[in-house]
Amino acid sequence: MQYQTTSRTYATDALSVYMSKVYLWMSAGLALTAVTAWFVGTSEAVLSLFVNPVVPIVLFVGEIGLVIALSAAIHKMSAQTATMLFLLFSLLNGLTLSVIFIAYTSASIATAFFSTAGMFLAMTIYGTVTKRDLTSLGSFLFMGLIGLIIASIVNLFLANPMMELIISCIGVLIFTLFTAYDTQKLRAFGMNAPIDDQEAVQRGAILGALTLYLDFINLFVHLLHLLGASRD
Repeated sequence: MQYQTTSRTYATDALSVYMSKVYLWMSAGLALTAVTAWFVGTSEAVLSLFVNPVVPIVLFVGEIGLVIALSAAIHKMSAQTATMLFLLFSLLNGLTLSVIFIAYTSASIATAFFSTAGMFLAMTIYGTVTKRDLTSLGSFLFMGLIGLIIASIVNLFLANPMMELIISCIGVLIFTLFTAYDTQKLRAFGMNAPIDDQEAVQRGAILGALTLYLDFINLFVHLLHLLGASRD
């Protein structure tokens, strides 16, 4: 009985330490992205760089490379390197998202942001308190994500407004569910986090922060497409 109580206490402590770090670094990443996007998006001199089509492509490739590096090789990195790469990714994503200040009004951006924050919070709470095992959602969400990416690429050439609307609606659904699914998955991992190994905990927290950060950003982008009022 004493062993079970000690084990349960350790798991609770590990979960608390791990999840607090996950949300701390996710919030730091979102804050860096928001400040960067606002600064660049309100500076005509900096935005003029985006007239060159090579710049967005370089940023996109850089972001994809960082996500792959963090996801696939984080266990080989030091905690400091993983943290710096995550912050660099957040910075690059802020540069990429700065163009929304050209396309949408500030009011609609704020509306989409607070709507995203509310939905994200609700689904995070659900993923925390639900007794239902959400593991079965994994394959469904992954297939939905692949389909969403393919449809988005196709629509780059078709430029069909109705298809874009459908893609945004599906995107909101997928990343809303992803938030609950990822929250539950991270909490399961956190129960076994090695709190005595600060390096391992930090690396795991950065990977968890990246996961939830991507859920939040993608949900925000798709909601902005739905709710955003164009400046035109």
